[in-house]
Amino acid sequence: MKNDSARGWLLVFVQVVIFIVFALLPTREVTMGGAITGGLLIVVGAIFIGWAFISLGNALTANPVPLSHAELRTQRVFSVVRHPIYTGVLTALLGFVVLMGSWWTLAWWLVAVAFFWGKSRWEDSLLAAKHGDAWIRWSHQTPALLPFIHFRKKSAP
Repeated sequence: MKNDSARGWLLVFVQVVIFIVFALLPTREVTMGGAITGGLLIVVGAIFIGWAFISLGNALTANPVPLSHAELRTQRVFSVVRHPIYTGVLTALLGFVVLMGSWWTLAWWLVAVAFFWGKSRWEDSLLAAKHGDAWIRWSHQTPALLPFIHFRKKSAP
């Protein structure tokens, strides 16, 4: 568990670096269409993040390692996606790309997608180890990051 905690904090650090790089990348002039679309994506992302914070309650932590006392959350936003904070962050970052982005910000957003996908997979393995069959049932009915879209191999008949 100690190694998991250290790895979790390392991932948090990398996540902060991703955000800092986003802030430093070159941008382009804002257009009306970009402002409306990007702004809406940022708001939707922020709503998702807020909904996740409320749904997590006292289980909310910066480190992705599940707290020992925390129950598996499968209701509210967690019935839509397993990692709603990551979904919200990626949605808001995509809004930033549309709003002010350059090709550099689009490329960096794809790096962020890969990072959060990998982070969500690792967090899933921790949740599966902690919650067993309950996590397996929930994961089979709830997509990881994109509402209504499962990236799961179909089992052979």
